[in-house]
Amino acid sequence: MKTSASPFFLAVGYHKPHIPFRYPKEFQKLYPLENITLAPDPQVPAGLPPVAYNPWMDIRWREDVQALNLSVPYGPIPADFQRKIRQSYFACVSYLDTQVGHLLSALDALQLAGSTVVVLTSDHGWALGEHGEWAKYSNFDVTTRVPLVFYVPGRTAPLPAAGDKLFPYLDPFDSISESVEPGRQAGDLVELLSLFPTLAGLAGLRVPPRCPIPSFHVELCREGRNLLKHFQVRDSEEDPYVRGNPRELVAYSQYPRPADCPQWNSDKPSLKDIKVMGYSIRTVDYRYTVWVGFSPREFLANFSDVHAGELYFVASDPWQDHNMYNDSQGGALPRPLTP
Repeated sequence: MKTSASPFFLAVGYHKPHIPFRYPKEFQKLYPLENITLAPDPQVPAGLPPVAYNPWMDIRWREDVQALNLSVPYGPIPADFQRKIRQSYFACVSYLDTQVGHLLSALDALQLAGSTVVVLTSDHGWALGEHGEWAKYSNFDVTTRVPLVFYVPGRTAPLPAAGDKLFPYLDPFDSISESVEPGRQAGDLVELLSLFPTLAGLAGLRVPPRCPIPSFHVELCREGRNLLKHFQVRDSEEDPYVRGNPRELVAYSQYPRPADCPQWNSDKPSLKDIKVMGYSIRTVDYRYTVWVGFSPREFLANFSDVHAGELYFVASDPWQDHNMYNDSQGGALPRPLTP
């Protein structure tokens, strides 16, 4: 790559943090077990609809968890075992961090750091005991939110001077390792759908038009918003969808269930078994989810067949522990929720 003038694109996937939690044991030293706390809300919320609960069956089927003889579906993992899981997850994240560090250092070594856009993200989050849940199979923020970090040469950081390293490797076990200035944070609500049009724009490519409905006849189109405004790219056309009040921005998610109550395949139902679908709207102010009947044959949701709902307000309930959906049915919903 160093000697080639051709553009390149690399999609580098790391398996960690992911079960099974296998990693170099020395990373546990970064997180002494006696310092590991439980999730801030380890109990199943009283107002959580049964259909919304993830019984984390893929975790229960592991031999070490089966040996705990937990009751299904709500039986909690003992506190000391929870701490071990959380310790291993944190250790896996730090191990992954070192691997990303080696990759970024290679850009410096190849003298490509000044001309390469880098994005760090993930496909999903992971519950670590929040709401009495584990793994990823729900609509809670802890499972749907992901990191989204951009490095754009000359935009998010100054271009490195000749001989300087933009990505020096930082050893997590080196107590005197140099510190790094934190990057700029953007408070807008965004979706991973925006990754494609944004990367296309940053690479100087034509950003495809938004997909029509239906879009089967269109060869190339895109969903999501072009986020170039965050990188002060003035020579690119502004996406009209980024104008307006940030409180109008919305992120969507959904998750299927085979029944209204937790059962053995609630976390990963096959398509033919899906009977209920949970559709979520997330704004900067609230998360609203409605669980409705779903036909796997027609692949259609029936929004007149409402099984349950969830409504959490971010300012007063950031951990999403107090479901206000039933309270809201007798009064006015927030304006963005009304037709």
